[in-house]
Amino acid sequence: MPADHEHSSDSASWSPLDSEEWYAARDAVAGLRDVLIAAGMERDFPYLRADLNAFGHGLIELGRISPETAERLTELLRRALESTYEVPGTGTNGRQQRND
Repeated sequence: MPADHEHSSDSASWSPLDSEEWYAARDAVAGLRDVLIAAGMERDFPYLRADLNAFGHGLIELGRISPETAERLTELLRRALESTYEVPGTGTNGRQQRND
């Protein structure tokens, strides 16, 4: 039997800090946090956090938001979808055509 201070190959010794998925989720949350701060919405997402599920998949928890926050987020996303910009070197805009 291994001593208490030795680590076995048991999955119970797994750490989220050893996974790329954790760092990807954490980086995604940091990027989203920065955009929310820039939009003045940092207090509107109190449950925003990075997490891993039981399978080790990185997830972003947005949490519950008020109806007003949902309306504001909807408007920001709508404006982003409607905006066009020139993609350097391609002669096309950044919106992709949908084939619905």
